[in-house]
Amino acid sequence: MKKIIILLIGLIALIFQSESQTVKDVDGNIYNTIMIGKQVWLKENLKTTKLNDSTQISLVTDNIYWSKDSIPAYCNYNNTTNADTINTYGRLYNWYTVNTSKLCPVGWHVPSDAEWATLFNYLGGMTVAGGKMKQAETSYWSFPNAGATNESGFSALPGSSRINTGAFSNQIGQWGYWYSSSSFSSITNYVPYIGYESSVVNTGLNDKRSGLSVRCIQD
Repeated sequence: MKKIIILLIGLIALIFQSESQTVKDVDGNIYNTIMIGKQVWLKENLKTTKLNDSTQISLVTDNIYWSKDSIPAYCNYNNTTNADTINTYGRLYNWYTVNTSKLCPVGWHVPSDAEWATLFNYLGGMTVAGGKMKQAETSYWSFPNAGATNESGFSALPGSSRINTGAFSNQIGQWGYWYSSSSFSSITNYVPYIGYESSVVNTGLNDKRSGLSVRCIQD
């Protein structure tokens, strides 16, 4: 019995530590973390403006430049400068930023397709994982925010996206799209995305010039 109690105390301490750990990026932004199964994730979308070696990422607001450039770039949804919006939903990055392998804080990386799949499977499969990942408060997600419980603690937020033409899609609050580090072709990769009307996690092919949210997973 004593050994069981000690093991339970250790498990509780480990869970508490995994949820209370914070990580700082090179811009000084601080992120909370969460352990889900055997994976440790950031609980917020990334918002750095620099790679982890302090290289500045290009801020591209012009639609034409965004659609033609194949350099690491980021933007804010609808080119907003509102600090609260940026802090809540994070920034949007193109594939060329993700492909540097230096976007996440040191010791962290952009998840691969396999790592995303591990998360979805742990949460019961793609038909229900979205609801378990979504922040449940409707102040972040548009109504009805179907199936949202956030029981995983992932706290997914709908930062929307910027498509390959440079235009911003949807309304912020309706859809969340996240990059995978796995490449499908020279111009596309798969991305998972979640919407306000369903608890399903979808996946689809994405143009690498698109601007999407990024979540980091621990190495």
